[in-house]
Amino acid sequence: MTESVLDVLMYLFETAGEDGLPPEPNRDGLREELERAGFHHREIERALEWLDGLAGHRGGDVASPPTDRAVRIYAHSERARMDAEGRGYMMYLEQIGILSPHQRELVIDRLMALDSEEIDVDDIKWVVLMVLFSQPGEESAYARMEDLVFDDRAWVVH
Repeated sequence: MTESVLDVLMYLFETAGEDGLPPEPNRDGLREELERAGFHHREIERALEWLDGLAGHRGGDVASPPTDRAVRIYAHSERARMDAEGRGYMMYLEQIGILSPHQRELVIDRLMALDSEEIDVDDIKWVVLMVLFSQPGEESAYARMEDLVFDDRAWVVH
């Protein structure tokens, strides 16, 4: 089975249930479940590290959070992995009110923590869902994003 960290995360996300993963899940139990599902040890460990990174950002402790009027300039390393369509999609999510500037930064951080060389719009959609799901009080934004994930026609480049 060829899988990526995102495949492991999507599996966890889809099987987590309504309450999601607890803040301190039973790591040994998760590892065993993921191994039974056919995932390799390396991807399991990287997915758990990714979740640790997400949990570390839950407090919203950004030294200087971006303002609503800030313009995001992507670093060379970010542009190398996320093409113009992906960056445009991120801007679209901000413009329609699904992501705040702070959440955008968290999504970009989690995207860069994936093991894939190229990040496409589908990857962005799933990471946005996971980030919104992990944040209390974002049920409305999560529901709107879920509609976008399952309705590919909602995102059309003009």
